[in-house]
Amino acid sequence: MNPIVVDPNNPGRISLAYRDLTELPTDWDGKFDDITVLDLSHNNLTDFQFLQDFPYLNTLILDNNNLTNHVKFPRMKSLHTLWVNQNRITNLSSFIETVAKCFPNLKYFSMMNNEAAPSYFNGGTYQQYKDYRCYVISHLPSLLVLDDHAIDADEREEARKVYGNRRVSVSSKKVSKKHKEKKKKDVE
Repeated sequence: MNPIVVDPNNPGRISLAYRDLTELPTDWDGKFDDITVLDLSHNNLTDFQFLQDFPYLNTLILDNNNLTNHVKFPRMKSLHTLWVNQNRITNLSSFIETVAKCFPNLKYFSMMNNEAAPSYFNGGTYQQYKDYRCYVISHLPSLLVLDDHAIDADEREEARKVYGNRRVSVSSKKVSKKHKEKKKKDVE
């Protein structure tokens, strides 16, 4: 395997693309704290729990990795860019729910050439493409760009009309003390 080389002009960027990896190399002596961009394209990775060791990662490129909708990621508030193009993602709702929970501040997201992302390139109709975009936008309200197109106000409003704000919030599952007390009073 080729050694991991850090670009001296951009020490926060590491590319481990085209290495046929099934896991992160163990012989890496680098500091994960310094890494902001990680390119893992064209590998065979399935377990991404190691990403929790990259506290400042803001860009993750996972194109061509055979990802499915059942992939598990750690929660990463710092991540704002995610590319998962040309994988095996077939169930949009399952995958987007995971993405929304794990990457709550995502601004740039691309999942072109996946079955779950219909377009002219993979046999989808224009209506399927529009519905896909609305669905994703409704679940990822911080998103600015989806695939290769910026999200404008009209498209965001259309997504809200069709799907509402579907964002799944980890904290929304916790019921506040005030809410519990109010509910208790309503029952009495």
